Amino acid sequence: MSEVTVRKQRPKHLALHEIRLPLPGIVSILHRVSGVGLFLMLPFLLYLLDLSLGSAESFETFSAVVGHPLAKLLLLGLLWAYMHHFCAGIRFLLLDMHKGLELQAARNSSRIVLVVSLALTVIIGVKLW
Repeated sequence: MSEVTVRKQRPKHLALHEIRLPLPGIVSILHRVSGVGLFLMLPFLLYLLDLSLGSAESFETFSAVVGHPLAKLLLLGLLWAYMHHFCAGIRFLLLDMHKGLELQAARNSSRIVLVVSLALTVIIGVKLW
């Protein structure tokens, strides 16, 4: 008796534009991207902290750097990265404690992470702009 296995033809390349990632997967990828972005921008943030605390002259340099529209946009992006990383981190801690593992609960918590991180970014960004 021979057993015949029918194999599905797999593509030779991965078509990323055809993959439909679920919302929890998007939140997970954004969590990683935001963490990498925050890590890579840490020297810039430390430089800004040094400028702000050094002397009166360095504070004026800090004000000029932070006052530039591109710097404000970059800092707004870093603010979102921090807020998203923080909110998604809380979600992942709850998942590690086996809270919200069901499909609908995971989808809802993903929506909450996206909405809360964007809302906090807008609120704090408007205050700081």
